[in-house]
Amino acid sequence: MTTPVLIVDDHPLFRRGVRQLLEMDAALSVAGEATDGQAALDIASREAPALILMDLNMARMDGLDALRALREAGVESRIVMLTVSDAEEDVIAALRAGADGYLLKDMEPEDLLAAIKEAAEGQMAISPRLAGLLARALSGPRATPGEDALATLTARERETLRALARGLSNKLIARRLAISEGTVKVHVKHVLKKLGLRSRVEAAVWAVNHDLS
Repeated sequence: MTTPVLIVDDHPLFRRGVRQLLEMDAALSVAGEATDGQAALDIASREAPALILMDLNMARMDGLDALRALREAGVESRIVMLTVSDAEEDVIAALRAGADGYLLKDMEPEDLLAAIKEAAEGQMAISPRLAGLLARALSGPRATPGEDALATLTARERETLRALARGLSNKLIARRLAISEGTVKVHVKHVLKKLGLRSRVEAAVWAVNHDLS
């Protein structure tokens, strides 16, 4: 069984390159292509591909607006930004808006394919050189709740937090904890609320910084 991937980018040559890269792995397949965020929203709402690779800067609707629209529409596809921008504000904005990863176009092809496969398998995909930036950006006061906040989590919520720190998707967390995906969503929601965080990425970074991974 292959993982269907939607490629969203306004450059035909880059889409072709990504398509050829995906076709090198039997576990991945191309579900389609879109030239902008609006087209991606139309396709994803209709077909719900397992994974969406999306550029940031596109006409009509850029990647960040499309990401927000997809999440607001309830599309649960894993969404990984694939872009040239390594600006801190772009990385943080995308991850806080619900992206499951952030990859840079200048990665070596074999490394990019490996990261895409990790994303397809339910793990968080972040370009290695962005890891330090992400940790620094999310280590401010708002992203570092006090130790007393941890004490408010139930045992199951702590297990969920540890799974988030490993970059696991709701599906993988559900499988690991032997609970439903719906229950995982509830636990994630409670974890974020109790820790005063806005996204699972912030929770993951906080957990790693507190040796909970």
